Amino acid sequence: MTAIPAHLLADSAAVDGDGELTIGGCRVSDLARRFGTPLFVYDEEHLRTRCRQAVEAFGLGRAVYASKAFLCRAMARLAYDEGMMLDVASGGELHVALAAGVPGSALAVHGNNKSLDELRAAVQAGARHLVVDSFDELDRLDALHTAGLPAPDVLIRVTPGVHAHTHEFIATGQDDSKFGFNLANGDAGRAVDRIRRSTSARLVGLHCHIGSNVFEAANFAKAAEVMAGFAIPLDLPELVLGGGLGVAYVEGEEAPSITQWANVLLDACRALGVRSRISVEPGRAIVAAAALTVYTVGTIKHIPGVRTYVSVDGGMSDNPRPVLYGSGYEAFRPTTVHDPRHQVVRLVGKHCESGDVLIRSASVPADLAVGDLLATPVTGAYGHSMGSNYNKIPRPPVVFVANGEARTVVRRETYDDLLGCDVG
Repeated sequence: MTAIPAHLLADSAAVDGDGELTIGGCRVSDLARRFGTPLFVYDEEHLRTRCRQAVEAFGLGRAVYASKAFLCRAMARLAYDEGMMLDVASGGELHVALAAGVPGSALAVHGNNKSLDELRAAVQAGARHLVVDSFDELDRLDALHTAGLPAPDVLIRVTPGVHAHTHEFIATGQDDSKFGFNLANGDAGRAVDRIRRSTSARLVGLHCHIGSNVFEAANFAKAAEVMAGFAIPLDLPELVLGGGLGVAYVEGEEAPSITQWANVLLDACRALGVRSRISVEPGRAIVAAAALTVYTVGTIKHIPGVRTYVSVDGGMSDNPRPVLYGSGYEAFRPTTVHDPRHQVVRLVGKHCESGDVLIRSASVPADLAVGDLLATPVTGAYGHSMGSNYNKIPRPPVVFVANGEARTVVRRETYDDLLGCDVG
């Protein structure tokens, strides 16, 4: 296989005169020496550009960053500064966003099983709206209102019965889903009727989300069509069509741009006669391609007649997506970017698990050696945010790079951090 495809790298990626990769004007090998490996490197301007594209395409206040894709205080501030709202799906995400200085009025609160404490915190923070997911949640809002809390603005999450072409674990719009009120069986209509009769919440709109990493824009148009049929008679001010826009992870994949996605959704809604304000919740499309993960090769094990294993100093603890979803990635040596990748190996991590596989058939340079750096691009979404401490491996740091400068936004965990919650 040839050199790593350029479209899988962050916007600022370049190759210097020595054939080494730079991101944000910083040489990746220098970053590895300075911060160690494994290491998440994010192109800050790439992040800002994608936020601006979403705001420009949908309008101020209508582009909501799905923070579950990647969240830390620096990312929350960046998205908000670029004009995006944020959605949060737990008390922890709410806490981080507020700690970053994002006002409650810029937050949408999600979750299929929000606790009483999480709902209370969201209402007290003045969240812009809650996305209600169940009748049990409506019972909890009744209890909070009885206890003296104000009635929040809410959207009803509707399960529209649209099956997105993606992995079953991240498909959410089909009838068989833990999320939302089912449209086909009448639950969505019953939820509308209940909230309209209630004094503990104000119904301001509808919400749907069909899945994650969806490549076909037609899937989103179908969801818009189904939701329009339900929304138009209700004449509510808000209609949120979720996120889920896919990104290319491997050579040969292509995905719509944020602008193309916006055109499909907005054109469909206009043609259907939707009068509600249309909002969306991109996450992966904002952050995925902004980052790469840098590893150091520790072991190369050739088994004649079987395969070659290349082990790096991270693995499923910093990128569980291949294990969970069979997700594909590419790998390359950032110190020799243009080298052809003719050797096929199994790229694995250092965890005590045979399933700890990052890439089942990775194309790498034929002369890859122990001690070399190896990078996997498009790791900005659901790597850091889904990371773990399996085998008590400390989680990697996150570095933002821009204009030749690098700054740590999440420090590397230490062994002592692993004892922080251990009470002996």
